[in-house]
Amino acid sequence: MNTKVKTLTTVSALLLAMALVTACGDTNKTASGGNQPAVNNAGANNQGNAAPGDSEADNSKNKGDQGNTSTDHSGADNTGSSEEGTGPDMAAASDVNSVAVLVNKEFALPDDYNPSDLVYPNVRFTFKEKIEKRMMRSEAAKALENLFDGAEKDGIYLAGVSAYRSHKTQTALFNRYVERDGEEKAKTYSAVPGHSEHETGLAIDVSGSDGKCAAEDCFGDTKEADWLANHASEYGFIIRYPEGKDSITGYKYEPWHIRYVGVDIASEIADRGITLEEYYGSIPVTANP
Repeated sequence: MNTKVKTLTTVSALLLAMALVTACGDTNKTASGGNQPAVNNAGANNQGNAAPGDSEADNSKNKGDQGNTSTDHSGADNTGSSEEGTGPDMAAASDVNSVAVLVNKEFALPDDYNPSDLVYPNVRFTFKEKIEKRMMRSEAAKALENLFDGAEKDGIYLAGVSAYRSHKTQTALFNRYVERDGEEKAKTYSAVPGHSEHETGLAIDVSGSDGKCAAEDCFGDTKEADWLANHASEYGFIIRYPEGKDSITGYKYEPWHIRYVGVDIASEIADRGITLEEYYGSIPVTANP
């Protein structure tokens, strides 16, 4: 009887040991991931590091309805900030509320667009009246004040000639030029309504304080034009229609027409010797309105 009990106890012990070994083995497999179904990570970048262009596409959906009537700029990232490899913010190009909005013969502002933050910059103009063409958007106006102050420190005295224009004003102005010179010639120096940078409140034509050569080719030979070419980007402005780039911008050289885009973009454009169109990788606009 004792022998039988001893044998059963031994067998029970062996069975218990085997069960424990089996359980431990299953636990180890679970902990190490073995035989567990793989978790599908496809599309995880939607919330992490997005693939090039993804974030811009998402932003354009949010802002595009407010923007200009532009076409898709996808693939233009290669023309952006090569140092950082991030490329330009393509959503800004079509966002009318952005200081970096692209307005040209290809891309237009909405007909009913009116900047909501227009102010009178505290700078010298070639006229005394506080009228529409003296106004600019607030950020651009402050930058213009700093630019004028910087110029005066270098002995350069600038004056504003024409800044903001409403859609109505641009329409009347363009029609007048067409009557005088014909539509084809008018389009080389004046914008079709809706396509004018002046309607953004971010652009201004400037001259020397004496007003000589205001908005004329001879301004390019002045010390004021030379100073602007070398220093405007320090204050966030670019020479919007540079010499030799008319096949890209669609306009002849206008050394007096400066456009606020912010210091970062202006500095890159100046350093690379490019236009706003080239910065965004936009197509040349010569054949358009």
